[in-house]
Amino acid sequence: MEQETRRRAVVAAFAAWAAMLFMHPTGWTEDLPLTKNQPITEFQNRAQDAKPYDFDAPPEGFFRSIVTAEDFEEEIGPLRSHVIVPVKPTDRFTINTPAVFIVFALHQHYQGFKIFGRGFPESVPGLAPDRMVTEDVMQVALEDESGYLKLSPPSGGWRPGRYKVEIHAGEQVNEMSLMGAMRFTITAEKK
Repeated sequence: MEQETRRRAVVAAFAAWAAMLFMHPTGWTEDLPLTKNQPITEFQNRAQDAKPYDFDAPPEGFFRSIVTAEDFEEEIGPLRSHVIVPVKPTDRFTINTPAVFIVFALHQHYQGFKIFGRGFPESVPGLAPDRMVTEDVMQVALEDESGYLKLSPPSGGWRPGRYKVEIHAGEQVNEMSLMGAMRFTITAEKK
């Protein structure tokens, strides 16, 4: 009996509150400012404000950093994770360089994927610019925050000139996987 009385009192209080709220003389529509219909160009991303993505520049997006280097080291990060750091970052190498490393750090990601590096002679005398001369791939696991690609010299060794490395991300290389390009120069001098 007492519970029924309490329930009826709560229902009555709620009904009184709802009636007062919805019967307010000014009504809800005056409390909320209404705006006129805006053209779609006013509230969406405008083309003149967007920066076009340059697929011929170093990759952005989930890459925090990416550099070419002579080597890499593995360090223990603040969360006891393995962090790959570049050793002697540069974009100039000699013809007897055993490998060119592309070292990168990633933003957080929610699944594993592959990073591909495909090297082409951009301006190397005697080599066609569309002929791939070196390639590497790294499987990035969910917990990886960094990594590297090791670009070995082509058969016959490095030739002096400028090389372009296409960076792709995904499960395979295709027209949608291109993230950007890195460049380095091979000089005729020896170390």
